[in-house]
Parts: sequence; structure tokens; C-alpha cells
Amino acid sequence: MPGTDPVEAAAVVVGELPDLPHLPELPKRGLGADMIGRTAALLVDLAVEVVPSAYRVAARPGGDHRTAVDHLRRDLDAFEEAVEVAKPSLVKVQLAGPWTLTSEVELPRGHRAMTDQGALRDFTESLAEGITRHVAEVRKRTGADVVVQLDEPSLPAVLAGALSTPSGLSTVPAVADPDARDVLATVIDAARAATGQPVIVHCCAPRPPVALFRSAGADAVSLDATLLEGTPAVFTDSLGEAWDDGCVLLLGLAPSTDPRRPVTFHEAARPALELVDRLGFPRSILADRAVPTPTCGLSSATSGWARRALELVREVGKGFVEPPESW
Repeated sequence: MPGTDPVEAAAVVVGELPDLPHLPELPKRGLGADMIGRTAALLVDLAVEVVPSAYRVAARPGGDHRTAVDHLRRDLDAFEEAVEVAKPSLVKVQLAGPWTLTSEVELPRGHRAMTDQGALRDFTESLAEGITRHVAEVRKRTGADVVVQLDEPSLPAVLAGALSTPSGLSTVPAVADPDARDVLATVIDAARAATGQPVIVHCCAPRPPVALFRSAGADAVSLDATLLEGTPAVFTDSLGEAWDDGCVLLLGLAPSTDPRRPVTFHEAARPALELVDRLGFPRSILADRAVPTPTCGLSSATSGWARRALELVREVGKGFVEPPESW
């Protein structure tokens, strides 16, 4: 969400998304409040610090790590207060998945944590335990069941071998699909065990590895539906197979930044309808296996558009359940 006030952000989210509010993230507060710092704050027996190039593993928790923990604690305080009146039965939390986390955190010598098998294992186990503790705290504070979303925006680059080495002169070797699947599955399994709820994996790249997410155990996949036009048949086939197999798709439909002109209900819904028609499903599948969302995070939007985007996806969601006659 945009801005730096966790109380305001929590009030907007709970007000606009009463059926499934999420714990807001406010990255504009700076380091420690962004996706990587926020996830690092949940790690168990691992700490990070900020260096000029990135986050780096630290020998012990210092000021940077404590800042990230403090940001998260204030967010939880504000969210707890906001849901006290609304009392939702289900809330969502989101954090970086293991590949995005370890691709963005350095080891002491500057190499990405994902390139060291021992470090990768330690981070994966720590993240799994951190999720378990985080879910327990959110459930205790809100009285609601918790859904976990793992954000993996860096995974396509990990699989493609497109991440740079510390020197910038070469790239990190690509990770094989089975290895990527196994690591992700460890965290997905931990999240499901902690929540007893479906687990979402999110990736807003143009062609997210949907089949890999499903093979790792993801129950739902979140993607930017506005980027699907013109994607090759092999990708849309895998998307259709996942949908047909019972996967829920969280479809990014509302722009994540202020549009140049107002976006209508039908304009927002159109990519979802085109996807359904292209895959040959009845449009009724949207009511059972689709959730409209913004295309990605709203931190770069104005507060006015962020509120409108959440309102818009709620309207589209109602349209999925009770389609207007014009559909």
C-alpha cells in the first residue's frame, strides 16, 4: 500500500476488502519495510543487515534487523485494531518466497544466498519456521484463520539464469525446475500445516511458472492477467490445466498505479473474460475459481487510486458471482 501510516493503510484494506483483508505492507517507509526486509524480520535464528549493494547476512541482529522487526510489529498492531470491529473470519499475509528471498540476500562475501546449498537450506528452514510463528501471532491477534501468500517475483530469473554475480560480469547458473520445486514445496508445506488453509504463490512476471508452482503444492496462483494477451499456447495450456485441476487463480486486473483515465468495471473485468473464453471454460468458472486483485502491489499509487483499486476488484468479484446481463 502507499504511504507510511500503518493505521490508515489497515483501515483502508479492512474497509474495502471486508471478506479477505490482508496485512498491509508499506515499503515507502524505507529499508526494513520492503518485501525482503519484512520477510527477513520473520526469520528464526538468522539476521540481516543493510550494505550498499543489498541485504546481507549478519552475525547477530543489529539496528537494521530491529528496524524491520519494529515495522512489522507496528503493522500488526494497526491491523489488529482495524479488524477488531470488522471481525473477518479469514485474513491474508504475504511474504517473499524462498527463491526471491535468497536471491536478494547476500552472504558475507557478496554472493547471493541461493548459490550456497547450506545457506539455501538454512534460509528455507528458517523461513518455514518463521511463517509458522507469524501465522500463530496473526491468528491470536485477529481471531481469524490465516491464508499465506508467497511472493516469488524473482523466480523466473532464477530459473532462467538471469541473475548477475557480484562482479556483474556474468550470471548465476540457472536453477533446475526440480530443485526450485523442492525448495518452494518445503515452505508451501509449512505454510499449509500452520494455517490449515490453501497457500497462494504470486508472481507478476509476464509468464509465471504456473506448472512449477502447482507441482510444488500451491493451491492458488496469483498473476497479472493484463499481461496474458499474446502469450504462447504452451503457457496458456499450462494455465488451463491448472485451472481445470481445481487451482484458484488470483487475476490481477486493476492497475497498480494511477491510470491516465478512469477504469470502468467492464474494462477491469475484460482480461478475465478474455482468458476464460480463450481457454474454453464457461464464464461461471470465475465464480468458483477466480479472485480479482490489483495487477501488483499498490505502493506506487496515490492513496486515492489505491482505495479505488481495492473497491474496483471487490466490484469485479461480485460480478464474477452475479454477472451483469451484458456479459
